Amino acid sequence: MKHLKLTIRLSLLAIAFLATLGQDAFSQDRFRIMFYNVENLFDPFNDSLKNDDEFTPDGPRFWTWRRMTEKVNNTYKVITAVGEWDPPTMVGFCEIENRFVLERITKHTPLSKFNYQIVHKESPDFRGIDVGLIYRPDQFTVHEERFFRVTYPDNPDRATRDILYARGVLSTNDTLHVFVNHWPSKFGGALASEPGRIAAGKIVREKVDSIMVFHPNAHIIVMGDFNDTPKSRPLVEGLRAEPPAEPLKPDGLYNLHYEYETRGEGTLKFQGAWEIIDMMIVSKSLLNRKHGIYTPFDGGKIYRGDFLLEEDDSFVGVRPFRTYIGFRYHGGYSDHLPIYMDLFPNR
Repeated sequence: MKHLKLTIRLSLLAIAFLATLGQDAFSQDRFRIMFYNVENLFDPFNDSLKNDDEFTPDGPRFWTWRRMTEKVNNTYKVITAVGEWDPPTMVGFCEIENRFVLERITKHTPLSKFNYQIVHKESPDFRGIDVGLIYRPDQFTVHEERFFRVTYPDNPDRATRDILYARGVLSTNDTLHVFVNHWPSKFGGALASEPGRIAAGKIVREKVDSIMVFHPNAHIIVMGDFNDTPKSRPLVEGLRAEPPAEPLKPDGLYNLHYEYETRGEGTLKFQGAWEIIDMMIVSKSLLNRKHGIYTPFDGGKIYRGDFLLEEDDSFVGVRPFRTYIGFRYHGGYSDHLPIYMDLFPNR
């Protein structure tokens, strides 16, 4: 009887161990990289150093702890849905107020079981919104993090979001360089604000070039809300991002979401028309299977879950189910749809 019990126990342990191995092997079939503009994820506290009065209980949006918690839970649901059976290796964010809201997502939702770690720093943006990155330490280890200031050529005192940079190693031992962006908006007019976005593009391009000087086959991802479309000057002249096409240039950066503009699809709906302003852009090495991990030329995806959309009662079709419409609380997810890409180990 003792031997039978021991055999059963050992069998159960073996099954559990094999199941764990199977899960690990399965999870390593791909690394999902996600980006999400969460539309003003603020805490409800009044910060005297920021212009965040709108998002307080007494402000014009009546932003409360309950509403923040609902939005945090909504954000968790989106991340889980995008990850499908395996939550993303990393998620880049924009329009978050601070580290606190990232901790609410990573530590106070079911995502806590994955022990997501945070890369974040307070940006000088006048509204107090930042970019951020969370990552799974079982799949990615950060070795370096830096933040680059964006300066307007004609107004150096004007503040905007920093550019987040993280260098780390995937569990396949492939090094990955990641830039998370939220470029200056078109507030004040598209042409008048364009120099700020061009400047942001040139800053990222300069950092990318400095990496490629020493590591020509570096795996680089530039993701974010660029507040402009793939064929715009900031993307084409500032960042020098191109559509994926052979032959690949040694210093090329390739926009995996380029073709969405041609197809009239996007992540944001403005005056009845979809625009693609959230994008994944990669170095040529990530499009080449000879250099470890890779992604296909059509690897850029938009997640269009039905629960993220609603009927567009002003125009035709559907639109993102957003948190606010003007100053009226609408209770949705975001005015942007999330994007993602997969990196595949070259086996």
